[in-house]
Amino acid sequence: MTGPTASPPVRPWWHDAVVYQVYVRSFADSDGDGIGDLDGVRSRLDHLAGLGVEAIWLNPCYPSPQRDHGYDVSDYCSIEPAYGDLDTFDRLVADAAARGIKVLMDVVPNHCSSEHPWFRAALEAGPGSPERARFFFRDGVGDEPPNNWRAVFGGSAWTRVDDGQWYLGTFSPYQPDWDHTHPDVADHFEQVLRFWFDRGVEGFRVDAVPPVGKAPELPDQPPGPPGATDEELALSNPFATFRPEGHAVWRRWRRLTDRYVDEHPGREIVLVAEAYTPRRPDLLLEYARPDEFHQAFAFDVLLSPWRASELRQAVGDQLMLLHDEGVVPTWTLSNHDVQRTVTRLGRANATDPASYTGSALRYVDAPVDLELGRRRALAAIAFVLALPGSVYLYQGEELGLPDWLDLPDVARQDPVFLRTAGAFRGRDGCRVPLPWTADPAGAHGFSPTTGAAPWLPQPDDWGRWAADAQAADPDSTLATYRALLAARRRFATGNDARLVDLHPDLVAVRRGRLVAVLNPTPEPVRVGDLLTVGDVVVATERSAARGTIAPDATIWVAAVDATSPNGGGPARVASPR
Repeated sequence: MTGPTASPPVRPWWHDAVVYQVYVRSFADSDGDGIGDLDGVRSRLDHLAGLGVEAIWLNPCYPSPQRDHGYDVSDYCSIEPAYGDLDTFDRLVADAAARGIKVLMDVVPNHCSSEHPWFRAALEAGPGSPERARFFFRDGVGDEPPNNWRAVFGGSAWTRVDDGQWYLGTFSPYQPDWDHTHPDVADHFEQVLRFWFDRGVEGFRVDAVPPVGKAPELPDQPPGPPGATDEELALSNPFATFRPEGHAVWRRWRRLTDRYVDEHPGREIVLVAEAYTPRRPDLLLEYARPDEFHQAFAFDVLLSPWRASELRQAVGDQLMLLHDEGVVPTWTLSNHDVQRTVTRLGRANATDPASYTGSALRYVDAPVDLELGRRRALAAIAFVLALPGSVYLYQGEELGLPDWLDLPDVARQDPVFLRTAGAFRGRDGCRVPLPWTADPAGAHGFSPTTGAAPWLPQPDDWGRWAADAQAADPDSTLATYRALLAARRRFATGNDARLVDLHPDLVAVRRGRLVAVLNPTPEPVRVGDLLTVGDVVVATERSAARGTIAPDATIWVAAVDATSPNGGGPARVASPR
């Protein structure tokens, strides 16, 4: 007689979650001022529940002068008045929980706003004061800055104040860097994390992880390659990025988080690192550690050319970490800092390895075919949703929205555009307010019909992607996303995933009884005997010939399961076109 079979360990919710990124300012405006807000998010929770996501991630919604739209924080323990207040936030958390949706927040540890009370106090206190010790104030070299460091958004990383000293701003002059070696700063962020954990927040996406921590002596950066941009110089500075001083910060945060979970049984809190480590899984592994972050974003698929070899490497690197190190991947194809997937993959040069820049803020321009981009974007998300780990969706991706590349310069507000005098187009094009209704009134349902114009204008044709029109269309992008997320819950389970060598032009992964195959080529490709051992349950494009996968498409094939309710084969959940 054998004993009872042990149940498999229950994985934390974030191991397999689909998380929806809400850029609050552009999601939904409830009060008609043209700016999205938390009540607007509450009003669209049913859309998110219908999509099938497990959590939402809110971009910074703290009080801010909005010079970088929330990433210049003036108070880490309150809500931006244009978005609501703490009571509004609490209602959002409760309403989301009622629909089975968790709430994550964005925290900005590298810098605050130049309007933060502590920084204002530092300006007033003068050189050598305890207030200035919380930041990086230094004397210059004659009339020159303390060193040659450049800012991510352009220009020198140093700004001179009236008394002659300079302060460090890795991103811009209105975002002074914190010195986390100062005990006041370390204690402050512990209080911030606990404040939001106590309000029901289940985790944080941690912004700009690599620049946290600086070499104490702040030496000059070695010369960069000829033609390097300020952004490239800033993000490759060995004295200001990927520093051991930063890792000490994350270890302290993880100890706090683990203590909090121990003190509050039933809570499962996650810390996710935004650490751009293009083609460096070894570097990403330094952050996704048992004593630092639970997860770190894998950006290589987002940045990859649309070619099987590069995509296979981008996926394989993460699966290698999963198998060898137990690191649970965090996948994403888009966010508020990059061009939308439809636009990026619709470019004429999307298959060219030279289009890879390794940068979230810079692109190699080329003509865009939006229909081609839509097909590729659906194929890409379908493949990523088959992989183990969590997946983060950027708002509007489920509608197939493109970037608005022709947004008038006079309307642009991104500091990347402003501080480079337009040399970099910036990120406003992916932040245009969402179209909820085909009716153009109220900026296509973004605002009340009598509301002000949205903070960024919408293109005239924005209604063609409206959520209400797509909800009624079984072949729409939105319908396909809903079907994909439902299929993921049923078929894409377990962590036993590996790449499969089916064809040099294909990318394939086996995960349990599921095989997902991506064809990133303009021609149909035969998949051999694959279709004889299972059933196609997802196909982002119908194949014209039996036994082949269509161009720029993904299929999921599931092995026959005798316990399936349809009599032995898996349910057909999506074949949109």
